[in-house]
Amino acid sequence: MKLIKKITFIIIFLSLNFNAFGAVSGFVDNKDIVQRIAHGIAFNANGTKMFISGSSQNKVLEFDLTVGFDVSTATKNSNECTHSDEDEDVIGLKLSSDGTKMFLIGSDSEAEGIEEYKLDTAYDVSSCDFVTTHFEGEMNIRDIAFNNSGTKLFIYDGTGNDFIKKYSLTSPFNISNATFEQQSTGTSNKTFSQLEGNPQGLAFSSDGSKMYITGHGKDKVQEFNLSTPFDLSNVTKKGGYDVSDDGVEQVSGIAFSSDGLKMFVLDFKTGNKTVSEYNLTCGFGVINCIDPTANKDDVASIETQSETTKKLIQHTTYPVLNRMEWLRRNTGRINLTNQNIKFQFNNEILNSLSDTLIPLYLSNDNSNDLNDQNSSWSFWSEGTISIGKVGDDSASSAKNINTSAITLGADKKGEDNIMRGIALRFGTDDIDVGTLGSALDMSSFGLTFYSSKPKGEQRFTDHLLGMSFINSNLINNSGSASTDGERYGEQLYGSLSLRDTFSKNRLNFTPKLKINYGITHLGAYKETGSTGLNLEYEDQYIGNFTSSLGTSLDNTYDFEVGSFIPYFDFEYYADMSPASKQKFSYVSNGESFTLENIESSTHNFSSGIGFDFISDNGLTLMTKYTRDQAQNHKNDSFIIALDYRGSQRSSYAMSFQDSSAQLSHNKEIDDFKINIDSHYDFFKDDPDYGVYLKISNVN
Repeated sequence: MKLIKKITFIIIFLSLNFNAFGAVSGFVDNKDIVQRIAHGIAFNANGTKMFISGSSQNKVLEFDLTVGFDVSTATKNSNECTHSDEDEDVIGLKLSSDGTKMFLIGSDSEAEGIEEYKLDTAYDVSSCDFVTTHFEGEMNIRDIAFNNSGTKLFIYDGTGNDFIKKYSLTSPFNISNATFEQQSTGTSNKTFSQLEGNPQGLAFSSDGSKMYITGHGKDKVQEFNLSTPFDLSNVTKKGGYDVSDDGVEQVSGIAFSSDGLKMFVLDFKTGNKTVSEYNLTCGFGVINCIDPTANKDDVASIETQSETTKKLIQHTTYPVLNRMEWLRRNTGRINLTNQNIKFQFNNEILNSLSDTLIPLYLSNDNSNDLNDQNSSWSFWSEGTISIGKVGDDSASSAKNINTSAITLGADKKGEDNIMRGIALRFGTDDIDVGTLGSALDMSSFGLTFYSSKPKGEQRFTDHLLGMSFINSNLINNSGSASTDGERYGEQLYGSLSLRDTFSKNRLNFTPKLKINYGITHLGAYKETGSTGLNLEYEDQYIGNFTSSLGTSLDNTYDFEVGSFIPYFDFEYYADMSPASKQKFSYVSNGESFTLENIESSTHNFSSGIGFDFISDNGLTLMTKYTRDQAQNHKNDSFIIALDYRGSQRSSYAMSFQDSSAQLSHNKEIDDFKINIDSHYDFFKDDPDYGVYLKISNVN
């Protein structure tokens, strides 16, 4: 008896899980419609209007729904589109995303094709006006579908073994310029005609990862997975839901609600004239839920969160490490205040990175001698604007990256001969994912404590520790539906660098060993916005550990007019960070997924060459070219900057970046400080330019 109870419990448990994870949860209702033989069905975006087409009625009917996508609340209004002059029998209906175009599938032998109508008033079929017929007489069209942007057209061709044909459109919903791309004849060694006799309806999930066909040969809704959204090259059948069990005798058209939690099918048997409504446990999950780990945009969004937080450690520590390198290279300088506003333009496709270094002195204290045991605080800054792109791959969509940040720092040499400092970084990362509108907007605040400790005359140990606080706003757009969420995180990081300079005459050789480490915690969060597609993410921990070995060479040449310091840097660094993973599940039914092995490039090389020129009359010229090479990408950068300080009360700075130039002049007159900044772009048709004037009190 106990064994029977256990077996019964297991069967019930498995049955409950089968129903919970991606299947039709149940028939809800059906609605009688006026159309004699109904074939086509469509809704507006919020489901408050329903449109029905059919044969032998010569009209497209319009219904008002008091509750969106609830057919029990549907009431036919007076709006109708009569199409008898073009075609008496219509077997399909689709609308453009803005509701200003309507496409009917004609079945008359004399008018077989896709009939296009324009609607003078969006989603008002009474304002319909015939435009033209496309593909007239070319094939046995049963239904059509579009991708979300209207740039792809899909035709369910009932000729022979049945085909799904894909066409590209140069402008949204403009069929007149359709260009054939590909076709699918079936899946699993079966043609579509074998899978579903008498083809009727065609539809896609909002993200294009699932395709559905209907027909009254088997009276099922057949579900297929597409390995690449809206791509017919790899179609896999997942199963079929038999609507005949719910009284549908001859299934025809099919449609879904915007969030995919409701499915609608038409019964075109004479005398039935019904539209049936079904609830789904997750968005577009007739047989199975959409697998986010197989969706390139979803994968890219998850990868972006991990990659961006790891890059954040790099972007936060680099300005501090650059500061300590600059101090070593300019040991003999009197003024240790360097204000570097750096603009970076990073594009992996173009393989170019352009930096502008603009030094602006913000302090009038010229007594900051590095060898002075009682030296006062030195102030510095570094700003970054980065524009880049990471290309797509077989599992992840492309990412367009925009990063901007500013780091403000101050340091002071203590009586124990150790340089100590603190730096604050404020940054934002705006990343667009894929082409449907998914995005990550991340803001961060970082606090870093650093020190440079001499171990002799030329040997230094540089160490930093810091923390960052992260706030991310995420948008996951699947086309017709989108979700959004807010995620918080914290980050601890550190870096230890050992460098020893060997000098002969004026030549300095500095080998360097560096270790970067850190850990990031991203908190759990739940998406909102589209009930059937909302995902709930668990906490994620992302480790970061990189080690690097490098060297730099520099030499100082003294001339009558100043000092010339050329230098060369080379560094190899290995990313040995452990792979992270992200667990998440559907809010609607709890089905869980895990994206494993989220990691970055392992081997990286970086090299740079440049020079500093410091003249005795206050002119400073700095240039540097760098190359950062990883396994799958490379970045090039070029820096050139000019700085002129005529006196303690006057300074100039000029920089060039790509085709633009920037000039800054600071001057003190009596008790007033005057600052003038200007910029100009040389080669734009409509150039960006500006002049800014600021007057302030010195005190």
